[in-house]
Amino acid sequence: KSFSDNGRLCERSHIFVLCVPPDLREIVFILQSQSNSFHVSQAERRKADLLKQAHSLTEEPPVVLLLHTLSDNEGDWSILPLLPYISYSFGKNSSWIVFLEEETNVKMTKLAQVLAKFDKNKEWFLGKPLHDEESTIIHHYAFAENPSVFKYPDFAAAWALSIPLVVRLANKVRDEPLKSDFTIDLKHEVALYIWDNGNGPHLTAVPELCTEPEDSSQPLNHCATTLSSKPPLCGEPVNTEDIFVAVKTCRKFHSERVPVIKKTWEKDALFLEYYSDHADPSIPTINIGVPNTERGHCGKTFAILQRFLSSSVPNTKWLIVVDDDTLISIPRLQVLLSCYNPSEPVCLGERYGYGLSQGGYSYITGGGGMVFSREAVVRLLDSGCKCYSNDAPDDMVLGMCLNALGLPVTHSPLFHQARPEDYARDFLAHQVPISFHKHWNIDPVAVFNKWLKDDLVAKASDGLDKSAKTEL
Repeated sequence: KSFSDNGRLCERSHIFVLCVPPDLREIVFILQSQSNSFHVSQAERRKADLLKQAHSLTEEPPVVLLLHTLSDNEGDWSILPLLPYISYSFGKNSSWIVFLEEETNVKMTKLAQVLAKFDKNKEWFLGKPLHDEESTIIHHYAFAENPSVFKYPDFAAAWALSIPLVVRLANKVRDEPLKSDFTIDLKHEVALYIWDNGNGPHLTAVPELCTEPEDSSQPLNHCATTLSSKPPLCGEPVNTEDIFVAVKTCRKFHSERVPVIKKTWEKDALFLEYYSDHADPSIPTINIGVPNTERGHCGKTFAILQRFLSSSVPNTKWLIVVDDDTLISIPRLQVLLSCYNPSEPVCLGERYGYGLSQGGYSYITGGGGMVFSREAVVRLLDSGCKCYSNDAPDDMVLGMCLNALGLPVTHSPLFHQARPEDYARDFLAHQVPISFHKHWNIDPVAVFNKWLKDDLVAKASDGLDKSAKTEL
């Protein structure tokens, strides 16, 4: 019978008890880290904790890698292009690759015990399963007949691949070029690639991979992972006078969408302007001098960037550009921005990718809100970056420009390009979200009140502190 003794794995027979330390050298930890200075410090702290735990258990520590340092390839965050490197580097001497996020707490002994239950010579894809309640645009309406049938991992709980699976997938990546299109929801897309239309393994649910906060009142003895409940020490929320909000709208939505903003979050923004193709003093809107386009809005967005640096608007540290159907919590944004340095070129929001397997680029998807530090706007415009047409996709053009400048796009899962119902319920359960997007088939005021409303800035700060500030 197997049991644990002070971090060691033990086997009891009728004659004697044999206890050995878990062989942590068989596990390679990869932190899904980012190059922004705040995220680097968070990842380094997590790495130090893992190595400290390992040191108390064994003389031979595991390998702990920060994903953003592994190469200069922008596409590494999408994991699949990285598999050949992982296979080559660790395929001979390791058994498991464990991926985790900055806020994922790991109980090293418990995790080693959990992995020991699985035959390391077989293909395993382990995680905490998420599923869709209904088919969703962010998953290209996959499994429309029965969306809940397909399971994909909640990255915050950690997820693991056995080495035989890594080696096979790496060969596949080498032999068959990855499709060069959009990366939207990575956890779903990785699971689809591994499943391979039924030719590869399904996600195996591991109940010990948890997303409860570490100080939860629930019993967590069974959990090998939990989420950090302590927020990073980021200081006071950013003042509203340091944030300028630009809302992109057009004449046809003045009466339909703008009233929703006025009923919900406009009052929380000190400096806000509505940019349109028509000046309407009753709102008021500003005619930015760019004709409305049915799609893309690149010309309008670049006019907004130029106006932000002009004397026409207050000089603020931060610019956030949103659509007229974006729902956002300004107080929660103020808390989040306290973690970032506005003197750095920060571009923050929900990160998507395009052509990442073949030298593509990352971008902040516009609907969830695009946040720029003043320094980022200065560098973008100084570079000569511009639209190839007024109706080019603004977020993607900005992504191309940032990529050319070598400036990072910083991802926060608290921004959302779609509606709450487009995300797995268990995924949203451990978040204090900052934004959602689209009014389609919902009551946007009710959605705002349920998901984003805070009575006071202090309450938003408390909420993030207590539950998911380290989701940032």
